Amino acid sequence: MTSSPTAVSTPLPTIASIDRPAVSSAPSQVRLRNVTRQYAEAGVNRVILNGIDLDIVTGEFAVLLGKSGSGKSTLLNLIGGLDEVSSGQIWIAGTDITALNEHDLTIFRRDQIGYVFQFFNLIPTLTVLENVALPFELRGRSRRDGEQRARELLARVGLSGRDSAYPDRLSGGEQQRVAIARAVIHSPALIMADEPTGNLDEDTGKSVLSLLLELTREAGKTLVMATHSAEVLPYADSIYRIHEGKLVREPKSAVALADAGIANVQHNGTAHE
Repeated sequence: MTSSPTAVSTPLPTIASIDRPAVSSAPSQVRLRNVTRQYAEAGVNRVILNGIDLDIVTGEFAVLLGKSGSGKSTLLNLIGGLDEVSSGQIWIAGTDITALNEHDLTIFRRDQIGYVFQFFNLIPTLTVLENVALPFELRGRSRRDGEQRARELLARVGLSGRDSAYPDRLSGGEQQRVAIARAVIHSPALIMADEPTGNLDEDTGKSVLSLLLELTREAGKTLVMATHSAEVLPYADSIYRIHEGKLVREPKSAVALADAGIANVQHNGTAHE
């Protein structure tokens, strides 16, 4: 892929420059109770997640860790309403999404959740501007207002002047910045990010993380992220690891080991069962 010069309206932030506000003591924005997810495989039930309890308050930045296949993406998909629980309940912004029918869940996802995926998931036949404005317009807002807000966000993420470009003309980092703008344009209650830097080089990944953190912190949004990036751990309000189907909260002191890499964050937390 090729990319033309990027017109940056404002300097892109570094992770270290982003303030980490105190987490609110408000009621949980995300609440899981006794959530289990299992699959039938060759006639045998394979339990991926077993009896998960979790509370994440408004404005909190929660990180999920776990080796490949541990179930962290499955947990993200359950919280984001992209997968169904086998048992248990999930509340997002006070709504029990496990009780919603398919139509109501689709509307809820559209209005209340923003997604940032590892592989961007931009619509190739839409321009950058149209991709960003889409969630805004799907809520019934005017195209004019959506495009105006999209241009504002594109300027914030350093892509002013790329409105009419198509995704295949952008670099990976640029595509992910578009995806971040798209995730926040409709002011959702919750932002879900699944390995948002997993397909990017180290420097580009740092830039993308800083933008995601800045925009969500600034708006007071709740962010739940699955990641392998050690750099982001000191900025998280809570860190969880999925181990053998259970959710384990890592002590904040373990974050000090992040300089040596996530693999060195010790598995000695408290299980959330």
